Amino acid sequence: MRFLTFNPANTLQKFFQLLLFISIYSVLIFPQKLNIKSLRVYSDSETSFPILTPLEEHNKKLGIEFDIDSDVLPNMNIIFRYCDNNWIPYDNIFLANYGKNIEYDLDFEILPFTCEDARYHYKGFFPNENEFVDFPFSGKWMFYITDVQDTTKVYGSGKFYVVYNEVKMDVNFKKEMLEEKSYSPLEIGRIINLTLSFNLPEELYPNFVDHVEIVQNKRISSPIIVDRTFNTNTRQYSWDADRRFTFTARDIYPGNEYRQTDIRDINKFNSKDVNAQFSGFEMSRFFRLGRRDLNGSYLLTNYKNDFATYLNVNFRIKPPEEFLEDIFLVGSFNNWQLGEQYKLEKNGGVFAKTIQLKRGIYDYQFVTGYMDNGLIKDENWIYLEGNFWETSNEYHIFLYYKDPNYGGLGTSI
Repeated sequence: MRFLTFNPANTLQKFFQLLLFISIYSVLIFPQKLNIKSLRVYSDSETSFPILTPLEEHNKKLGIEFDIDSDVLPNMNIIFRYCDNNWIPYDNIFLANYGKNIEYDLDFEILPFTCEDARYHYKGFFPNENEFVDFPFSGKWMFYITDVQDTTKVYGSGKFYVVYNEVKMDVNFKKEMLEEKSYSPLEIGRIINLTLSFNLPEELYPNFVDHVEIVQNKRISSPIIVDRTFNTNTRQYSWDADRRFTFTARDIYPGNEYRQTDIRDINKFNSKDVNAQFSGFEMSRFFRLGRRDLNGSYLLTNYKNDFATYLNVNFRIKPPEEFLEDIFLVGSFNNWQLGEQYKLEKNGGVFAKTIQLKRGIYDYQFVTGYMDNGLIKDENWIYLEGNFWETSNEYHIFLYYKDPNYGGLGTSI
């Protein structure tokens, strides 16, 4: 006669083994979602320009912050890369900064349970106290947020500058009108003439002075460039054959103060779906100067706040009736980069676009143009916004030098 036996310990062990197998299988077959949100990089304050000036009293630390929408605690590194003038990382072992270019195993905080669409938060400052990361080269840098095991998996990236100031510059601004032709209305022809002059120090060589880049507010991806290799009516360079250099850009549109959406008030914006402007859709501001802005930045509600959650924000504008082109939304939330994914949809006479934003204040504006084979053509930043000499803008000016110590690579001095 046979008797059936039952061993609770063995059965329980097999059950947990099965659960473990199912968990591993689901992770391998069904990868966990992982989205980085509200990624920002800054220096002295949360709204400041992302620049490090190690030899100066200010801008000694770089802050990086972001939220993560993930079902599990992420395992991530941040890799820092020195870049050329086009933001392409150098493939050069001498410029890789190995041993000092990676922040390993990021520490995350859990966001309040009331925060929807994000679960973890990261905040770090560099160079850090343990000196695992530093930035020995002057110029453009990028950081990449990657998987710990597979650094080819990049979840997010950002740009910043490192400048070891070696040249004292004199900068002059003038209000002028473009002279190429007559403009109607006259506001279209208003420009800023920016002239940069300097004497090159004795230890530097005049022939290695390359070009100047001017960044207006936070428009890092679209600088105004004055090159020493050629002159135009609006971009000019001069050299006295000794050590005095002058670069001029006389086609900088001052534009208008940026529009702002402030969705921090939980009493006014108390639902998941809100309008960027509580009063409704917006209109052209061509003849109306806006209020002071954040010079292209954004300021978020503190991530520890119970109400610091994500909302679906609807941007709406009603342009002049004769308007026939496309309208694009650009702002601090997309690093001031035009893209087809931010094209507004037309419904009757109103153009609209909804994007997800965390509670905070955001600078933004509308840009006109049209799509042509996936490219945005005839972009116009002032048609719906206006162009005023009274506009307050922030400018960062970078002088590039082909440093022979680095094989003629461009460094910012």
